[in-house]
Amino acid sequence: MAESSDARCHLVVSRLLDYPEPDLVADLPVLAEVGAGLPQGRLLRPLLEHLGQVPLLALQQDYVATFDQRRRCCLYLTYYAFGDTRKRGAALLAFKQAYRAAGVELDDGELPDHLCVLLEFAGSVDPAAGRRLLLEHRAGLELLHLSLRDAGSPYAAAMDAVSATLPALRGDERDAVRRLVAQGPPGEDVGLDPFGPPTGVPVTAEPAPRTAFIDLASVGVRR
Repeated sequence: MAESSDARCHLVVSRLLDYPEPDLVADLPVLAEVGAGLPQGRLLRPLLEHLGQVPLLALQQDYVATFDQRRRCCLYLTYYAFGDTRKRGAALLAFKQAYRAAGVELDDGELPDHLCVLLEFAGSVDPAAGRRLLLEHRAGLELLHLSLRDAGSPYAAAMDAVSATLPALRGDERDAVRRLVAQGPPGEDVGLDPFGPPTGVPVTAEPAPRTAFIDLASVGVRR
């Protein structure tokens, strides 16, 4: 069933795009097993192999260099549309409201627009609501995808898989992606305290642990 395989893909990618920790490395055989059964499995294989072959410290350094030091490789989706502006606050609230409507609450450990959080929500809590949010932020997703490809990052494989779960871009969506590619995320508002990363996270610090909505073992993605 397409929806079920898409949801499972979203859940696997939510793990693979997370900050590399020993538990992620330990989970790679299970993630590879689940991924092999997905229509998007061949797309995920290069990233799974990369994460299994590179030493953990090097993985962590590359993750910070990729996602914390590149504005166009940001995992916080509302940043692409609004930067650190006042309008971003309303967009973050919309994420929280969608999660709340599905019966879950996210604590303060992570912002609600983090791609790993959204993919976990889409994969395990409410696939329809999660898909809607992914589509609403399609331009940002595609800029992230293109930027990872241009950088030669192995994480581009994760975005290949996510894009494969979504419909082909329509004309207006392609136009929005072109504008975002040309202009980049909006600049910060002068004098406005940022709502959170990317500008609020020191690049030398490890990201805060991401709060899971569920125990991933319960859906066969984590033992």
